[in-house]
Amino acid sequence: MNVQIQTVHFEADTRLKDHVTAKLEKLKTFHDKIIGVEVYLRLDNVVHNIKDKVAEIKVYVPKHSYFVKHESKTFEESFDLAFDSMVTQIKRNKEKATVA
Repeated sequence: MNVQIQTVHFEADTRLKDHVTAKLEKLKTFHDKIIGVEVYLRLDNVVHNIKDKVAEIKVYVPKHSYFVKHESKTFEESFDLAFDSMVTQIKRNKEKATVA
């Protein structure tokens, strides 16, 4: 599984990167054919001094890809919400494939 973490408008510290990497390792338990994962962490509305933290996750599997986006006041919270949504999406799609 190829993992890319990109930050926009800031430099991520090691603690944040470790948090993201540890969570992403859990994705393997929900889908065994994940090709790659892209995570984008960025500050939004920097001009207006309203610095919302946005987390976007893209997961690539054969013949399909998943995408989620969440924003909140901390990167950890944004990423955790996005991660939970991603797990739900993967489970739901896998159930549909099993039923069909």
